[in-house]
Amino acid sequence: MTLPVIGAALGVGDLPAYRDWLFEKDRDLELQSFWSAEMLNAESWKDPVAGAKKQLDGWNGRLGIHGPFWGLDFASFDIDIRAIVAKRMMQGLDVCVALGATQMVVHSPFSTWDHYNLDMYDDGRSRIFETTHETLGPAVKRAEGAGVEIVLENIEDGNPADRKALVESFGSDALKLSIDTGHAHYAHGICNAPPVDYYVKSAGNLLAHVHLQDADAHADRHWSIGRGSIHWHAVFEALGKLDANPRLILELKNRAEIPASMAWLEAEGLGQ
Repeated sequence: MTLPVIGAALGVGDLPAYRDWLFEKDRDLELQSFWSAEMLNAESWKDPVAGAKKQLDGWNGRLGIHGPFWGLDFASFDIDIRAIVAKRMMQGLDVCVALGATQMVVHSPFSTWDHYNLDMYDDGRSRIFETTHETLGPAVKRAEGAGVEIVLENIEDGNPADRKALVESFGSDALKLSIDTGHAHYAHGICNAPPVDYYVKSAGNLLAHVHLQDADAHADRHWSIGRGSIHWHAVFEALGKLDANPRLILELKNRAEIPASMAWLEAEGLGQ
């Protein structure tokens, strides 16, 4: 059996240190330098984009970015807030087009509060669906024409089926699912959500992206793989049953731990 090739989330400034590792297997790459409002509003992303393209010349892996996310809620009840969120999504797509990136990670609108309270309201889920369509819909439409895949990452989601249903409601190949293993493990510990491999099974072939990080089911640790308590063999077994080919991206708090994570995955026969 061929082991999956693991990629990483890096900043543009990290590329020189990991260039050889990326190039050796054309590993997938997610650049995380282009999410701040200050950079997007001033279009000061143009020089880092040019620098990244120069450093990645000759590399043939799949390239994505982490889109803007901080304080951005697709399902906000405030119409003016939603307009700002929609603007940020378009700015993120500007970066994708300039960079030649084919994927952009964005954050789920479902919260821990929703997990425990949505069922009190007859329109709890439909309201989130309606506002998310209004906010994210224009970006999804643009992504369709730009060859970019937007992937919706779980943050506080306690029920992976809700996020899957939201993505399915768009009926677009330009919107798919992302799983952050540490976020899922947090929800498992705090919200009595299912374990991480169940998130993979729920996503099925809509899964296009995975943030690989270890955690302790209490907080969003972004630890090196093998340091926490995620059941990695179950996760990779579930991934191996998919027909889809999601990008498997190490997203670590300390990027210097990428070699240690890779050594653990290789020793366990899970990735290369």
